[in-house]
Amino acid sequence: QVQLVETGGGLVQAGGSLRLSCAASGRFLSIDPMGWYRQAPGNQREFVASITSAGRIKFADSVMGRFTISRDNAKNTVYLQMNSLEPEDTAVYYCNAQVLAPNGLTAIYWGQGTQVTVSS
Repeated sequence: QVQLVETGGGLVQAGGSLRLSCAASGRFLSIDPMGWYRQAPGNQREFVASITSAGRIKFADSVMGRFTISRDNAKNTVYLQMNSLEPEDTAVYYCNAQVLAPNGLTAIYWGQGTQVTVSS
């Protein structure tokens, strides 16, 4: 089993910044990619950003230029730096990881979610 633990959510004013972290633990051979999704009330969960162990990065258009993603492979931790936050960024943010288990099977894991609220 793999556990993803997120930290760093909270309340911030528009224009402010927050940094989310997600640490993976458990038994696995590799995690690739790791990333973030978010879900606002009444909306479907949507992709935000992802990063591979080699450093290849993808962003949703809505956060391009405002958010950055990084990863510490030694700590199995992914970070999401969110700058110039807008009220539209308000959502529960979920860490996501594609995990290669010791038995050779791949599975998707999700964190428990962390609330980000941006006030106008």
